[in-house]
Amino acid sequence: MTTHLQPANEQLALPVIDLSRFHGPADDRDAFVAELRRTLFDHGFFYLIGHGVDPGLVSSVIDLSKRFFALPLEEKLKIEMVKSPHFRGYNRAGQERTRGERDWREQLDVNTEGEPAEIGPDTPAWNRLFGPNQWPTALAELKPVLLAYQKEVTRVGIDILKAIAAALGKPENVFAEIYEPQPSQLLKIIRYPGREVAESDQGVGAHKDGGFVTILLQDTERGLRVRTEEGAWIDVPPVPGTFIINTGELLELATNGFVRADVHDVVGPPVGKERYSVAFFLGSRYDATIPLIELPEELKSVARGVTVDPLNPIFREVGQNHLKSRLRSHPDVALAHHADLLTPEHIASIG
Repeated sequence: MTTHLQPANEQLALPVIDLSRFHGPADDRDAFVAELRRTLFDHGFFYLIGHGVDPGLVSSVIDLSKRFFALPLEEKLKIEMVKSPHFRGYNRAGQERTRGERDWREQLDVNTEGEPAEIGPDTPAWNRLFGPNQWPTALAELKPVLLAYQKEVTRVGIDILKAIAAALGKPENVFAEIYEPQPSQLLKIIRYPGREVAESDQGVGAHKDGGFVTILLQDTERGLRVRTEEGAWIDVPPVPGTFIINTGELLELATNGFVRADVHDVVGPPVGKERYSVAFFLGSRYDATIPLIELPEELKSVARGVTVDPLNPIFREVGQNHLKSRLRSHPDVALAHHADLLTPEHIASIG
């Protein structure tokens, strides 16, 4: 049975899924799996409760995010993303793009901590994504808290993947072969300024996420919207104690479209307001290739196929897919560090 939550007595348009039921008694688990299966087919977006993440950690992440964005600009620019060939670090509002249009949000990108890969003439280009994060010296507390949060939401994301596998009639570890031993763990802390700063209401343009699942923590200001198959936009307001979960293109590829990777966007806040959120994108290993999973016949027969977007093709090669996304969304980093991967037309469009 679906749990119902309302912010300020508001009826939610998306279901609320209690992940703890996946580990409950057999009858409740079976009902949970059936409910999740319907949700994955309908839109792939839902509120999540029963995730087990410490509310104190969640509060610390939001608090430190606000403290980071309140730092003087010169402190934030010390770790500007354009200084990192691995696409890690701070971006000012308007620096990232979706489908070529500026997104009016400032953010800090963190991925799996690591060392740069040795790059030779035959090394796949996506190896350039491996490397260290950039951390602000003016807010030393940020690093341990974000890494602790990254670890926790990775746990939640893998648990969700196991539940999705069960909902598809497959063994829980069916996706493990393409994320173990190290999935991609992209984490963004984000601030959306009000319209007195932004040049448009595009907080983030309409897009699909490219990984397995996204785990979104919203603060208090609304702005997230999801587009239905019919083209209508659904508001997704914040609800305390929940995460927003959405499934990404890797699951759409793996299930031939049975699982939805829905288009969504964020509308920037009005004058005098600001919006904070924390987005975590759980993805596969970069060297993996996404297989087509053999679904039970009753699911396979209603699978809708993979969405084809000529402006943003999807590749089954995970590293190629992720690098393509980073080059498109961060043209300044692409030009500074990866111009050899760009076409003359792409370089000209960057400026």
